[in-house]
Amino acid sequence: MTTETQLPSEENKMGVMPIRKLLITMSLPMMISMLVQALYNIVDSIFVAQIDANALSAVSLAFPLQTLMISVATGTGVGINSLLSRNLGEKKFKEANIVANNGMTLGILSFAVFALIGIFFSRTFFELQTAGQTDPLQRQTIVDYGTSYLSICLICSFGIFLEITGERLLQSTGRTLYNMISQTCGAVINIIMDPLLIFGIGPFPKMGIAGAATATVFGQICAMLIALYFNMAKNDDIQLKLSCMKPDTSTIKNIYAVGVPSILMQSIGSVLTLGMNNILMGFSTIAVNVYGIYFKLQSFIFMPVFGLNNGIVPIVAYNYGARKPDRIMKTLKAGVLIALSIMAAGTLIFMVFPTQLLSLFNADSQLLELGVPALRIISTHFMVASASIILITSFQALGNGVYSLIVSIIRQLVVILPAAYILSRAFGVHAIWWAFPIAELVSVSMALLLFRKIYREKVKPLY
Repeated sequence: MTTETQLPSEENKMGVMPIRKLLITMSLPMMISMLVQALYNIVDSIFVAQIDANALSAVSLAFPLQTLMISVATGTGVGINSLLSRNLGEKKFKEANIVANNGMTLGILSFAVFALIGIFFSRTFFELQTAGQTDPLQRQTIVDYGTSYLSICLICSFGIFLEITGERLLQSTGRTLYNMISQTCGAVINIIMDPLLIFGIGPFPKMGIAGAATATVFGQICAMLIALYFNMAKNDDIQLKLSCMKPDTSTIKNIYAVGVPSILMQSIGSVLTLGMNNILMGFSTIAVNVYGIYFKLQSFIFMPVFGLNNGIVPIVAYNYGARKPDRIMKTLKAGVLIALSIMAAGTLIFMVFPTQLLSLFNADSQLLELGVPALRIISTHFMVASASIILITSFQALGNGVYSLIVSIIRQLVVILPAAYILSRAFGVHAIWWAFPIAELVSVSMALLLFRKIYREKVKPLY
């Protein structure tokens, strides 16, 4: 392993490669892998919808707790990513290795917490969400489906936690191609296993909704093993060893200084989904299914932008540590243009093909009647969201994760949920979807104000 007194013969590519080439090199593999991840989420729901509408409702209602789990994993990963990349930029190689090993420790501890939740609270979670359901038989079916699905996903969540941690280590050191391979392999394995285990094809047992969950965790475990292999065999900037995973208080504190705001920011999405499900359940389970389908579909548009973000964070963090402000600003400008292009394409798809998109999920006439206008209305905020996402990414990379948290709280709690509730009471279920573009306009305005502040405090003094 390289030490502080034994510098690399060449500077890391994040400090010298032309920005556009670097951003594409860093981001494209992750954008591809995130697209595959989004595809597996969609395919998973498509197969579940073939069981029956209640199974689709159960998976939609499970989404908030699954999102919370992923929020903890990815939020911690953001802290690892930012701190490790800054240490590399400052040539602090010993500290970077401590960050990497403590990141693995945090992944194991996080898994233990969610496994306990899965064992003791899965059924309670669904019983609380379906308390307002008037049909007792339908409620019991949804609770049974959901408990079976969610308990498997949580109890076996070590795969997703260590997969995400391992992939963040690859991202932080600029090895995003390996990251793409691990994510893509996991998602492809999941897609292949879904129909085999759900419907019992060939020698595989017919497991129904439990099969969907089993396919998910199997794919995650495979991706975890691949990511760990690449880190141990191909990543020369860090050295993972059990003997080095002893918790270091100072390192963990610094990881969570950025990671906790990111965890909270992404966890707000769980609160949003939980709140929206409760509002929509007051109308029908069809409305809940529309919202669940929307989230699966929009991930296919947003995931590439999040992959772009994963490339931006280490570049900005590295060049901030290396005191290269021009490279920071060029990276952010290029990121906004790419994100805007992706979102424009997504808006066009949602506007022109809503019926075809919904039909993928075995949609009947009632779901189409509610879902077609919903997709068109919500998609009006996609292009505005591209600017917000890149600005929030810059806050995380520069060590101001609390700014990201502020913007997310304003968008999802202060604006969307109250707006959705008021619109639903005043104008009915079709008006709920306008809460999304309203909230996005507010959040991008706040993000611009905060970016102006952080630019003056952190970036401008570097010139």
